[in-house]
Amino acid sequence: MKEFHFSAKDVETISKVLGVEPVKRVDSYRFVLENTQEKRKLSLEIYPDIPIGSQTGNLISIYTMNSHIQLHFCNGYVPSESLGEVIFIGESGGHVSGLIVEKGAGCSLYANLDSRVLSGDFTQMAPEVMMSGIALSVAEHLIPNAD
Repeated sequence: MKEFHFSAKDVETISKVLGVEPVKRVDSYRFVLENTQEKRKLSLEIYPDIPIGSQTGNLISIYTMNSHIQLHFCNGYVPSESLGEVIFIGESGGHVSGLIVEKGAGCSLYANLDSRVLSGDFTQMAPEVMMSGIALSVAEHLIPNAD
């Protein structure tokens, strides 16, 4: 997968989709999303180009009242204003993980999918597999061809 670096324009795009302004920190951007109607609160932190082990990469962290989720080596993202969500993608060795952050302070994680699932025949898949494939299929253009 092509090397990806978060730019100020990327952060601006994410901000627009999620409807909140980020707080710029020394090494990260922090977005706080609140949905008072559903009593949800979520913090999204984007750490561009930080040391992760012996490599450098992008780290996406999610904090909620009940969980802490991280996506290491984020290779790109897909913003969707119509869905009110941003999908952060990580790919390695033909497997893909996607972290979906919703404007309504929700999130979903789909981890370690065979990248071929994204372009497979969803009618032939078990519902559990189909759901993850459909959710991440909008990011298929970011994933190198799996041969």
